[in-house]
Amino acid sequence: MEADNNQTQILLAEDDPHDAELTMRVLKRRNLADRLVWVKDGVAALEFIFGPHSDAGSKVCRKPRLILLDLKMPKLNGIEVLQRLKSDAVAKVIPVVILTSSREEQDLEICYKLGVNSYIVKPVEFESFATAVTELGLYWLLQNVQPHS
Repeated sequence: MEADNNQTQILLAEDDPHDAELTMRVLKRRNLADRLVWVKDGVAALEFIFGPHSDAGSKVCRKPRLILLDLKMPKLNGIEVLQRLKSDAVAKVIPVVILTSSREEQDLEICYKLGVNSYIVKPVEFESFATAVTELGLYWLLQNVQPHS
């Protein structure tokens, strides 16, 4: 992780090193990854946001501008991470984009019921994947307006 985590723009929660590398490479090419932190499981994602004791009573200590969240991760899956984030008054305003290979209707439905901001199925073909990641980065970091508090 980087030295100044309070300035993190993107938290990438992705257990697959290949998918994480592709995502970071695409974002770097568009100068959108200079303040990106990559974690490899759901527990690490919650610890990044809430600190080492990320139970229900913990306060948010880091608030990235965007969370890119995979669903199929070890320790805690993306749905469990999303549920914890959206149940916290401060963390629930952080935009969360599910970036997953899952096309399961039940995953889609539960994510939207929990308050996900967007759900993107990872395209298999590299150029399509690169386009999708570029567009989501440009939108959420440059066009979307978020509250300052």
